[in-house]
Amino acid sequence: MPATPSNARMTNFRWIVCSLLFFALVINYLDRQVLSLTWKNFIAPEFGWSDADYGLITGVFSIVYAVSMLFAGKFVDYVGTKKGFLWAIGIWSAGACLHAFCGIATNGIVSGHWTLNFSAAKANLESLQMASDIAVMITTVSVWLFLAARCVLSLGEAGNFPCSIKAVAEYFPKKDRGFATGVFNSGAQIGALIAPFSIPLIAKYYGWEASFLSIGLLGFLWMGIWIFVYKEPRKNPHVNSAELAYIEQDACTEERLAPSQEEPKARIGLLQAFSFRQTWAVIFGRFLPDSVWWFLLFWAPAFISDVYGHSSASSTGMLAIFTIYLISMLSLAGSYLPTFFINRSKLNPYAGRMKAMLIFAIFPLLGIGVMPLGEVSMWFPVVIIGIMAAAHQSWSANVYNVVSDMFPKSVVATVTGAAGLASGLGSFMSNYGAGQLFDYTDRIGLAFLGFEGKNAGYMIVFICAGLAYLLSWCIMKILVPKYKLVELD
Repeated sequence: MPATPSNARMTNFRWIVCSLLFFALVINYLDRQVLSLTWKNFIAPEFGWSDADYGLITGVFSIVYAVSMLFAGKFVDYVGTKKGFLWAIGIWSAGACLHAFCGIATNGIVSGHWTLNFSAAKANLESLQMASDIAVMITTVSVWLFLAARCVLSLGEAGNFPCSIKAVAEYFPKKDRGFATGVFNSGAQIGALIAPFSIPLIAKYYGWEASFLSIGLLGFLWMGIWIFVYKEPRKNPHVNSAELAYIEQDACTEERLAPSQEEPKARIGLLQAFSFRQTWAVIFGRFLPDSVWWFLLFWAPAFISDVYGHSSASSTGMLAIFTIYLISMLSLAGSYLPTFFINRSKLNPYAGRMKAMLIFAIFPLLGIGVMPLGEVSMWFPVVIIGIMAAAHQSWSANVYNVVSDMFPKSVVATVTGAAGLASGLGSFMSNYGAGQLFDYTDRIGLAFLGFEGKNAGYMIVFICAGLAYLLSWCIMKILVPKYKLVELD
């Protein structure tokens, strides 16, 4: 890093890094959304999927994601942020592209016709008067193939947040990490905003396979930029001494390190990570809230279709999903709230985050009114779900940084990965459970609080979602009532 004159302006390369993390998350959420926006109206009719089949696929994705997160963080701490991110996005982009070949593979396995025209092959088989057995075989084979592709996707995506949080910890002081995370985390909403106006249209005019391929290829383009741009702050020629001093301002006070010294590379094992109350606080801060987010992400298009009859390819359906994630962009303002509390009230980072997160936990309570207000107009649920999504993204931007507030930078990805296990388990619970619940309530015609069938199932889910954040905040506060740094030998 070149010397900088005392009157030189501070560079802002940290925000270029943040923008790359932002675009990585845009691509990440586009890849995740392809299935949720195509399964109900394009893939399910072709393969005969039920809600339970889709719930199984998304549930297994979540559990593999959870287990992979556990090891991804350790891997990223071992190989470093740059190499870790290249591995992560390379694997998940390959997994995204693999989905496009599931139809061809199902054709080949079931009928021996390795072609893209699945409908023709199915019609040929049905002429043999084996329609029932063939339908079961097609459904079973296609579900397993999509499960395999989804597992590859989840294996790579597990590295996204450990890499991103580690990069933020390397390039931003603690007081700015919540806002920086909020900026890159808004890529989730941007990806979700772009998705409903692009993915269904690609699927409609070029086939659902094209939607997986076109989105999957974006990740490989991002890799080419990351290779040449990312370096650690001390080794980066684009970071001058003024910016480096700003980045390392916490060193003298909280971490007791001289600005000119490298941080000791303390390491912890996966099992040791679970021995700290701070780790468990983050685990409980992610388990229930992330289960809500993943449900909204994977089931919102199906909700609009099931309850109101608007497919993801219809103009109303696309507008509804777009509106949800447009409202969720309010989280960018919410992510700055802890920084405001820290600067104005002179609170420590943890106290500032917890104060802000209590506010974020109150808004999801509106979810209890999704189904009752939906009887008045579809747009009430759309607005409420958007507010819940905004509250979640504001919450998650700060719960991620509880790790970097309390642990040394060298173990941030490991602890983030350990906490990611809870996120994946929560997602499995909500997605697989929702699929089973919706099929069950629809089959028996369950009545609950004035709603029947599948609508009763949605009512149950939104009540649980509304209460999840407040319960999580209380558990976090009990586990870590005050700010306490973790000291490693």
